[in-house]
Amino acid sequence: MIVEIQVAPKPSGTKDNEYAFVDAAIAVLEESGLHYEVGALGTTFEGDPDVAWDVIRKMTEETLSAGADSTLAHIKVAYIARDMNSLTNKFR
Repeated sequence: MIVEIQVAPKPSGTKDNEYAFVDAAIAVLEESGLHYEVGALGTTFEGDPDVAWDVIRKMTEETLSAGADSTLAHIKVAYIARDMNSLTNKFR
């Protein structure tokens, strides 16, 4: 499964770290061990569907645990047999 997620906590971070709550969500993904790429407007990752859905939930919840008042996650999911590199390599 390939996922693109944009986690939009409100606020996005603290006075000292503007994107602290976004960083907390990305840390969940880093700890998952899944292949991922952080982009300017979202993060793409791939993995087993059960693991990926769990990571989506944990990323969203982690923004709140880190101190955000609320969060919104924009999610795209693709169940395909190819990996994300096979979809993007020709553009790199």
